[in-house]
Amino acid sequence: MNKPVRRIAIFCGLLVLALMIRDNWIQFVQADELKTNKHNRRVTIARYSQPRGNIIVDGQAITGSQETGGIDFKYKRTYKNGEMWAPVTGYSSQVFDANQIEKLEDKVLTGDDDRLFFNRTVDMITGKGKKGGDVITTLNAKAQEAAFKGLGDKKGAVAALDPRTGKILALASTPSYDPSTIAGAQDSKAWNALQADKNQPMLNRALKQTYPPGSTFKVVTAAAALENGLYKDVDAKTDSPLPWILPDTRVELKNEGNIPCKDASLRVALQWSCNTVFGKISADLGNQKMIEEANKFGFNKPVDTPVRAVPSIFPKDNRPQNAMAGIGQASNRVTPLQMAMVAAAVANNGKLMEPYMVDKLRAPNLNVIEHHQPKQLNQPMSAETAQKLQSIMETVVEQGTGKKGQISGVKVGGKTGTAQHGVDNSGNPYAWFISYAKTDKGSPVAVAVVIEGSDTVRDDIAGGDLAAPIAKNVMEAVINSEK
Repeated sequence: MNKPVRRIAIFCGLLVLALMIRDNWIQFVQADELKTNKHNRRVTIARYSQPRGNIIVDGQAITGSQETGGIDFKYKRTYKNGEMWAPVTGYSSQVFDANQIEKLEDKVLTGDDDRLFFNRTVDMITGKGKKGGDVITTLNAKAQEAAFKGLGDKKGAVAALDPRTGKILALASTPSYDPSTIAGAQDSKAWNALQADKNQPMLNRALKQTYPPGSTFKVVTAAAALENGLYKDVDAKTDSPLPWILPDTRVELKNEGNIPCKDASLRVALQWSCNTVFGKISADLGNQKMIEEANKFGFNKPVDTPVRAVPSIFPKDNRPQNAMAGIGQASNRVTPLQMAMVAAAVANNGKLMEPYMVDKLRAPNLNVIEHHQPKQLNQPMSAETAQKLQSIMETVVEQGTGKKGQISGVKVGGKTGTAQHGVDNSGNPYAWFISYAKTDKGSPVAVAVVIEGSDTVRDDIAGGDLAAPIAKNVMEAVINSEK
C-alpha cells in the first residue's frame, strides 16, 4: 500500500473508531440524561400512551386516566376530589411534568419500574398493553375530608400522623387546586393562572411552608427542661419572676393578659401559655441545649415522606433571640408536619416514628413489590418525660386554652399557639393547635393545624378558637374509623 492510500486508510479507521466511541458513549453513558431531557418528547409520549396506575386511599383510587383522542398523547391524568388530595398526589401533566407522589413513583405508575419486568414480559407475550402499578397510601379518607372541609376558605394546613407507626393520615393545604385542570396538553392557560395567583394554591403548606410555631413550641421547651434536669416535677414552682427581662437587654417579655405566671409550675405555665416561664427556661438552658432538643424532634433537617418536607429551623442565635425562640418566636420556623411530629412523639411515650405516606407499591397483577415498614426516627425524650408532658397537655385541653379540642369519652392532650409575624408584628397572627387523642388502644392520631389567614378580626385570632375545632374533627374521624 502506497503512503497516500495508507494515510487515507488510517484516517478512515480513526473516523470509524471515533464514531463507535461516540455511539457507545451516547447509548451507555448519556442514555439516562438523554432519556430525561426536557426536549425529548418521546419519553412523555410513551408515558401517556397507556393509562397510568393509580394512587389509592382506603382501597379506592383517587386518580384515573382519560382518553384524549389526540395523536401524541392517548391518555391524560384525572383526579377525584382533586383539590382535597392535591397535597398528597401532586400533579402529572403532559406539558409541565409532575411532582410529589406522581413524580417520585412515576416508574411504578407508568409500569417502567425494573420490579415490573415480569409483568411487562407477560403482557408482551400475551399481546396486552403495558400497565402501570399502583401506589397505596397511608391516608385516611375521612380524616382528610375533615381537615380539608375544616380549613374551608381559610389559608392554612393540617398534618395528622399515627404516632404508633408514623403513617401520615391527613395532609391538607388551602387554598388548593385541581391537578386535572393542568393535566392536558392544552392546559397552559390554567397553569399560568395558577402560577400568577398570589395565594399560591400550588404551595403544599403542610410540607413546604414554614411558620413561627408560637406557643405550640413550648411543648419542646418543656421537654428540654425535663430532659436536662432543669425541672423534674411538673407541679413544682419554677424560678420565673415577674417582670422578666430578656437577657442582655432592658426589654420585658410580656405575657398575654393577667394570667398566673409568676413562678408558675410547668403545668400552670402550659395551661395559660406563660411566655415568661418558657422564655426563661430557654435562656437558662442556653442555645446549644435548645438546639439539641429541637434536633431530636426532627428540626434542622429535611424529612422525606417520600415527598420532601422542608427543614424546620431552631436557629443558632444570641441570648435574647434564643429566649424568644423558646416561646416559638424570633427565627424559630416550622412546618405543620414538624409540629404534628412533636405531638406524636409525646403521645408515643417519647418515641418519634418516621413519617411516611406510601404504604405499598403494587404491581398490575396485585402483587406487592414494596411494603414500607415503620421505623423509629429518634427518641426525643424518655417515656417518663413524655408521660409528664401528656399530663400537662391534657390539662391544657381540660382546663386551659385548648377546651375546643375536647372529645367526649376520649383523652385529648394539646397546646394552642398564636404566632406573631410581619414587621413589628404587623401581620395577622397565625393560629395554631397541636394535639393527640388517646383511646384504650393507645394514641391513634396526632394533629397539627395552622391557620395562616382568615376573615377573623385580628383581636379574635387564637389557636384555641380557630385551629382546635379542626383538629378535633380530624381526631374524631380517625377514632371513628378504627372502631
